[in-house]
Amino acid sequence: MKTFFSFLAGAVLAAAAFAAEPARAPHVHMAGDSTMADKPTEPPNPEHGWGQLFPKFFTDPKMIVNHAMNGRSTRSFITEGRWQTLVDALEPGDWVIIQFAHNDEKIFPNARGEFQENLRRFVADVRAKGANPLLATPCARRAWDATGQLTNSHGDYPEALRAVAVETKAPLLELNQLTATLEESHGVEGSKLLHLWYPAGAFARQPAGYQDNTHYSAYGAERVAALAVQEIIRLQLPLKTWLKP
Repeated sequence: MKTFFSFLAGAVLAAAAFAAEPARAPHVHMAGDSTMADKPTEPPNPEHGWGQLFPKFFTDPKMIVNHAMNGRSTRSFITEGRWQTLVDALEPGDWVIIQFAHNDEKIFPNARGEFQENLRRFVADVRAKGANPLLATPCARRAWDATGQLTNSHGDYPEALRAVAVETKAPLLELNQLTATLEESHGVEGSKLLHLWYPAGAFARQPAGYQDNTHYSAYGAERVAALAVQEIIRLQLPLKTWLKP
């Protein structure tokens, strides 16, 4: 009898220990364009994608796998095999943040055709692997008009992306509105700090200087990454478990 109870007590303790083990930290895969992509650092480079700064907000930075690439649209991300590479790497419980539009705007006549179909495919492919899709509206550009008002340079693309999120019941990071507010909070001149405004000679990579209103400085990229984290918390996504306190 004593042996039986000893075995039973051991089994209970083992079960409790197993239950106490933390769940595997998921990977967070990122699919997008240059506003999200990692940028080379040598020679010194002022440009950063917000996905490059995103890992610093997580307890394990290696959770973040950034597949984003400069100049890519939903179409080229598929045709170049980048999407399939991402899907093949997915494990159940992983997350995929999907943010496109900047380059889709250049190749599609409108946002309601192939762009939305590609987004639907992305959501379906992620779910088929037991992972979690997370759509994100495109970051606002530093596009001020003559009256000092920030303008929408993305046309109906943000709304088309929101529509797919509603249709597919995928959570949405509302980066378009939040980054527009970020630009406005800095003002016409101050918003240059978020982007690439540097004089000639500041960086050997661009000896003539920079005047870029789309891509981010390290400061701008970190602020946008923080907005994405803010959205994860607002949506109360399980992913918030792995955010730093």
